Amino acid sequence: MQQPQRLEKKYLHPRYWLTWFGLFVLWALVQLPYPLLTRIGSTAGSLSRKVLKRRERIARKNIDLCFPGLSENEKEKLIAQNFVSLGMALIETGMAWFWSDNRVRRWFDVDGLDNLQRAQQNNRGVMVVGIHFMSLELGGRVMGLCKPMMATYRPHNNPLMEWVQTRGRMRSNKAMIDRRNLRGMVGALKKGEAVWFAPDQDYGPKGSTFAPFFAVDNVATTNGTYVLSRLSDAAILTITMIRKANNRGYRLIIEPELQGYPADDEAAAARFINKVIEKEILRAPEQYLWIHRRFKTRPVGEASLYM
Repeated sequence: MQQPQRLEKKYLHPRYWLTWFGLFVLWALVQLPYPLLTRIGSTAGSLSRKVLKRRERIARKNIDLCFPGLSENEKEKLIAQNFVSLGMALIETGMAWFWSDNRVRRWFDVDGLDNLQRAQQNNRGVMVVGIHFMSLELGGRVMGLCKPMMATYRPHNNPLMEWVQTRGRMRSNKAMIDRRNLRGMVGALKKGEAVWFAPDQDYGPKGSTFAPFFAVDNVATTNGTYVLSRLSDAAILTITMIRKANNRGYRLIIEPELQGYPADDEAAAARFINKVIEKEILRAPEQYLWIHRRFKTRPVGEASLYM
């Protein structure tokens, strides 16, 4: 489990100066008033679409596959809103890492905190199913302010960024667990901890089951939720944070414990969790991470969907 460490002298080496400069710019930027930050983030996101052509193609393909019933105008609007959301994601990362607790609290409200408290009764562990909305980094900070928990993650390739992101994420949470550390996750759940886990991305064929997702029949779905459930007997619920309309901040939604999860059937469990993820995405589809190649893993013999 990863805990924040002291700044090491090696991070002052010239190889990290560009990273430090970028972090300083982000820190300085998020000192501005929030209404101004929303305009900056939205504008930057719209402009980024002109240079992130590959990501635009991926988003368009994902939306085409998931929502075939949308008109071309509706799809175009969704893609445009998605890139606005992408620009806000950078701003929200700075907010998550550098804002004070009091400033973060001013901009969100929470629905359903009692659902999490009820699920944790009698020291029972809770597997928190997360969704990759663009505001994910800030969502983790907000969750921790409501109830400090642990979260799974992929360590950053840049050691300085690993230090910075861990320090930022730990401002209101307990620990970060490498997503490959199954023993650490199960151990935390058995001790009654709440552990955030996101099963909505394509992690490759190993440890995955093909199941429907929106209008796509065979989607590689991680078996992580199924394995953790069997090994820990933890409660399962979803926590989602979405932006409110008109730049009025954020809403954290904690759903009641999931009922009827098929803990003895791997294929049924994959179908079940994908339906749960679909429901959460539909709260604000324009804020979801459509630029991720969600369908890159295909059944043997099938061609790539991202040609």
